[in-house]
Amino acid sequence: MTTPLAEVASSPSTLRAFLHGLPGVDRVGADARAAMLGTRSIKTTAKKQAIDMAIRMVDLTTLEGADTPGKVRAMCAKAVRPDPGDSSVPPVAAVCVYPDLVATAVEALAGSGVKVASVATSFPSGRSSLEVKVAETSLAVAAGAAEIDMVIDRGAFLAGDYLKVYEEIVATKEACGRAGGAQGGRRAGGAQGGQGAHLKVILETGELATYDNVRRASWLAMIAGADFIKTSTGKVSPAATLPVTLVMLEAVRDFLAATGRKVGVKPAGGIRTTKDAIKYLVLVNETAGPDWLDPDWFRLGASSLLNDLLMQRQKMATGRYAGPDYFTLD
Repeated sequence: MTTPLAEVASSPSTLRAFLHGLPGVDRVGADARAAMLGTRSIKTTAKKQAIDMAIRMVDLTTLEGADTPGKVRAMCAKAVRPDPGDSSVPPVAAVCVYPDLVATAVEALAGSGVKVASVATSFPSGRSSLEVKVAETSLAVAAGAAEIDMVIDRGAFLAGDYLKVYEEIVATKEACGRAGGAQGGRRAGGAQGGQGAHLKVILETGELATYDNVRRASWLAMIAGADFIKTSTGKVSPAATLPVTLVMLEAVRDFLAATGRKVGVKPAGGIRTTKDAIKYLVLVNETAGPDWLDPDWFRLGASSLLNDLLMQRQKMATGRYAGPDYFTLD
């Protein structure tokens, strides 16, 4: 890494040389370490703390063609008060919706502290013109989105057109700032203080084929200005996995050491149980360190996970599991 990061994207050849000069990932070693950390046990007191931490890290998500304003309002109510019968349950980090439903979510979450996130840039494929991607991002942030989850153009990345991917991330990041403005700063759940929206860059790791590509895409996104790097859209299998998240956590750790800038990580898709969530928390602690164990730096993208966390929490408090219809289905 002899090239200063400010000059890395000065040309296609320089950017390619930098990304392909990153240390290769030992796939066997990454798989083995992730599997080992996944076996760590947590005692009862720590488990309750871990469950509450995981709840605070959830991005409660609905990204279906059949989404309605009513469904989004119901999800927002659950995000603020996950268990109506227990006020000690913390709220989730954010609600993630399509751009056209951002205003509905912003209104429903006003004053709650729960953020509104919106997917953008032709989610989930990322196959559209840059002008369309920037316009969609700008509209979502103008409507009050505090966070934008963009998707990279995996076709461009896999074809080796790294500069195109870099430039699209840079342009989307700029749109997050431009659109934020005073309007976003005034709206609860919207872009805070006129600083625009935070940008989460979705790598869609299930389509990147190798751990080396995951590492390269992680660094590419961070160099371009990502505030978070995210595994998946949840629409492609495999989605989040422990080894892939390990590679991404190593990348943010090394990026902080190289630049002094801290970037968050969000695994998304396929994380359904409390046991799964705790494995990810252990992975974060042992790879990037405890400073990342905070919703500002680590999120869990999920739709069904929250109910299992609530069921496990209630079981620890009462000794009984709630019935399957006790909590709302999202």
